[in-house]
Amino acid sequence: QVQLVESGGGLVQPGGSLRLSCAASGSIFRINAMSWYRRAPGKQRELVAIITSGGSTNYPDSVKGRFTISRDNDKNTVYLQMNSLKPEDTADYYCNAEIRRRGTTYDVPYWGQGTQVTVSS
Repeated sequence: QVQLVESGGGLVQPGGSLRLSCAASGSIFRINAMSWYRRAPGKQRELVAIITSGGSTNYPDSVKGRFTISRDNDKNTVYLQMNSLKPEDTADYYCNAEIRRRGTTYDVPYWGQGTQVTVSS
């Protein structure tokens, strides 16, 4: 089995920073793309950052220049550094990873359990 465990959410004032982490564990052969999504109350889930296995990144305009995604392949962990946070960044944040398990030839998307981020004064 494979599991993604997130940490780092919480309450922060506008303009503040938070760093989210998501660690994958289990019978992992390889991790391809890793990403972060968020779902705000009453809104659809949106992609906020993605990083390929080679380290290429992409962000929507809403977070570009404020959020940075990175990964540590030795630790099977992806991070999301969030700076200059705004109230509209308030949401549940979920990590996603395309993982190839040992003994298989295909990738499966796995999700973390979610971590809440609240930006408020």
